[in-house]
Amino acid sequence: MKVTYDRTVLPMDGGYTVVDRMLKGKQVIVHGDGSSLWTLTHHADFAKGFVGLLGNSRAIGEAVHITSDEWLSWNQIFEIVAHAFGATAKIVHVPSDLLAAYDPNWGAGLLGDKTHSLIFDNSKIKRLVPGFAATIPFSRGIEEVAAWHTADPARQKVNEKFDQLCDRILSAYEPAWPR
Repeated sequence: MKVTYDRTVLPMDGGYTVVDRMLKGKQVIVHGDGSSLWTLTHHADFAKGFVGLLGNSRAIGEAVHITSDEWLSWNQIFEIVAHAFGATAKIVHVPSDLLAAYDPNWGAGLLGDKTHSLIFDNSKIKRLVPGFAATIPFSRGIEEVAAWHTADPARQKVNEKFDQLCDRILSAYEPAWPR
């Protein structure tokens, strides 16, 4: 799975709640050791590839990836998000299977998807749409996301249930943290 995002989308489970935790100096949970790679594609980059496929007879019947060639670890993603919002990411790594035990829905996305590195082969889109290149790095795209969220307090929605779940997990997991 990849994430195609616009200014309204934060790529991590919990969305703005995670940012709120960062802004308050609270710890945030990153699954596993945070090293699995992920692909985040800005919607404008996706659109360039998609529009290039429209009416393209060579694309009929073809399955095509339209993604960025930038691969970031979950640790990097959280750090980049924190930086964009002027916060610090106090990352605590928690095993994905433990997160799944606390919340099966969260765990399903982690164990079925985000635990594994995902690197996509964009050679087909580049062959079908000459000149296609994703040019918006996540570090720049997330600035749009931060600006959108900070422009209106109504957009800064905190999911209290998710926030409390993070606190419960961190409290229970603390005795097992590597020292």
